[in-house]
Amino acid sequence: MLKSIFNSRSTITHFVLLPAILVMSCSLHAATPESVLKHYADLARMMYSDALFTAEQLEQSIDTFLAEPTKENLVASKAAWVAARVPYMQTEAYRFGNAIVDSWEGKVNSWPLDEGLIDYTASSYGVDSEENPFYTANIVANKKLTVGGVEIDASNITKQLLTDTLHEIDDVEANVATGYHAIEFLLWGQDLNGTNAGAGERPASDYDQDNCSNGNCDRRAAYLKAVTELLIDDLKWMVAQWAEEGDAREVVVTGNLNKNIATIFTGIGSLSYGELAGERMKLGLMLHDPEEEHDCFSDNTHYSHYYDVVGIRNVYTGTYIRLDGTEVKGPSLSDLVAAKDVNADKNLREHIDASIAKMQVLVDSAKAGEAYDQMLAEDNQTGNAKIRAAVDALVAQTNYIEKAVSVMDLESIAFEGSDSLDSPELVN
Repeated sequence: MLKSIFNSRSTITHFVLLPAILVMSCSLHAATPESVLKHYADLARMMYSDALFTAEQLEQSIDTFLAEPTKENLVASKAAWVAARVPYMQTEAYRFGNAIVDSWEGKVNSWPLDEGLIDYTASSYGVDSEENPFYTANIVANKKLTVGGVEIDASNITKQLLTDTLHEIDDVEANVATGYHAIEFLLWGQDLNGTNAGAGERPASDYDQDNCSNGNCDRRAAYLKAVTELLIDDLKWMVAQWAEEGDAREVVVTGNLNKNIATIFTGIGSLSYGELAGERMKLGLMLHDPEEEHDCFSDNTHYSHYYDVVGIRNVYTGTYIRLDGTEVKGPSLSDLVAAKDVNADKNLREHIDASIAKMQVLVDSAKAGEAYDQMLAEDNQTGNAKIRAAVDALVAQTNYIEKAVSVMDLESIAFEGSDSLDSPELVN
């Protein structure tokens, strides 16, 4: 499993593949809905805490880079961003069912984004969009601008400007001004390689105020600093929601227990089917479009998809491997389903493992030199087949999630869908 290795709690030094160190903490009693929901909330707190810690490591690395904008420091900041994605992507299994997470998630992981809102873009990006008047607003280059009668004072790039004014401005979801992907763009720049090899190649000199490339290096640095601080603020807020007195925990552990158990299934089923299999994978495969790649600037998509499914397994089995390699384990949905139907639980666990295995194929391909966007190419039949196999595994996995829901005698649950899966004729 991919994880970061720390010399101390303040410095990321290496990013390698290592076997997990397991320390089990098992319940001595049969799982109950109450114990499962409590452990579900405990795991959320741990996952978001780890996401916060790695975001703080990212901030330290970015501060070092902004103070000394060298190529080496930019590479280190990129590595810290990739490391920060590992725990965060595992938290996505808490989306869809939990309203508090759903209303917050858009601040930290919205995609795809029209990067021209933030900074300069290549001529191939274009100059306008019928759907988005802020398509090329370029806040980094413009202290003041008027778009469609809307006047924006961006003389100071602050967290408040990003959240209150720019993020999803004009109700356009592609106007992503905050979160991981805004930081990703500011570190990598556009990936102009299409479905050929290579990620974004932003030069470190874009932040060198003494030898500035592409102009506005001071404002670009201010944007990167503000958006990174904002990510940490947002993650701190979410960690607090899952603390002992947190609102998200309170919603989950009180009230109608069956409804709350259904919330967990809603999260993993929707992520498995509509979001990951559909919007993040099948759609891009149908269009052969690298713009539909989740981490499109960094070419980190293979790991984002992989850790989404690891997060599904975490939530279903009540397990989580923390940053230091320690595995936490407690009462789980798996225990509840097995108590009702051993085969239903076994089949679901096997299909989750099968999905992870198909994601591992994507990871191995990327490590061998063929990135996810290359696999999307229309003439890459082998690459297409790898992605299609992962999509098929996710769909099959979702079928067994539905069977587990049936075994639990829960009310019918509506998982998120996707036209790419449900109505492919509508995709163009």
